Amino acid sequence: MGTPAELISPRSPRVAAARRLARRNFRTKERRFIAEGPQAVREAVLHRVGGEPTLVELFATVEAAERYGTVVAAAREAGARIHLAGDDVLAELSQTITPQGIVGVCRFLDSPFDEILAARPRLVAVLAHVRDPGNAGTVLRCADAAGADAVVLTDASVDLYNPKSVRASVGSHFHLPVAVGVPVERAVAGLKAAGVRILAADGAGDHDLDTELDAGTMGGPSAWVFGNEAWGLPEETRALADAVVRVPIHGRAESLNLATAAAVCLYASARAQRASGGCRSVTSS
Repeated sequence: MGTPAELISPRSPRVAAARRLARRNFRTKERRFIAEGPQAVREAVLHRVGGEPTLVELFATVEAAERYGTVVAAAREAGARIHLAGDDVLAELSQTITPQGIVGVCRFLDSPFDEILAARPRLVAVLAHVRDPGNAGTVLRCADAAGADAVVLTDASVDLYNPKSVRASVGSHFHLPVAVGVPVERAVAGLKAAGVRILAADGAGDHDLDTELDAGTMGGPSAWVFGNEAWGLPEETRALADAVVRVPIHGRAESLNLATAAAVCLYASARAQRASGGCRSVTSS
């Protein structure tokens, strides 16, 4: 495998630099973030930013380097700096109770919002006031699975590169364009100008998702706007939408959590678009 035999010291400047990426201000300054686990690192190896490899550095325990030898070899081939490290180093970098033994340092990969609009997206998830990083990462994963063309995080939402968000996306950070820091008014205006219908997801919406599907109104380009986990979308954001849509509750549950509601909404649009022949299949490669 050709992996260096010497373990990197926990006091190494490289370890210290990677450790600092747990803090947002350092991530922003360095334009680097941490991707943890073999799936995320595998996807990072395949991804490029502006023609450059996204993965710039890899830390792995001896056991993990052997277990995920193909990932380590691909990372080296892509030009990433490889470090063998002890369990103590990986424990510091991973911030999880049970580290998986492999962590990558990656370049920022968000896309300009104008580029997303220029690509004429058919299905977009807009995270308007999402503050929980785990929820943000899970919605990104749902959007990826549903075949969405892009995700937009507004300036009122959590940091895309928060370690919890990256872990929750399980590699989906590397699969589709994501714009960050876009004011919700600009996001809605830009998407509307691109011919995208704006649907605000809200439990108190005056439109029912089942009714919208039955009426055949969801086959065209659409963007779902998702709000805060606790209080949903503010009135001024709902007012920007073409329709405020609720997911029907047929049983006795009080509500759905954000990620579950997002999955239902995104898959409803994806199904309607595929039925009308206007959206790429989520099952095709």
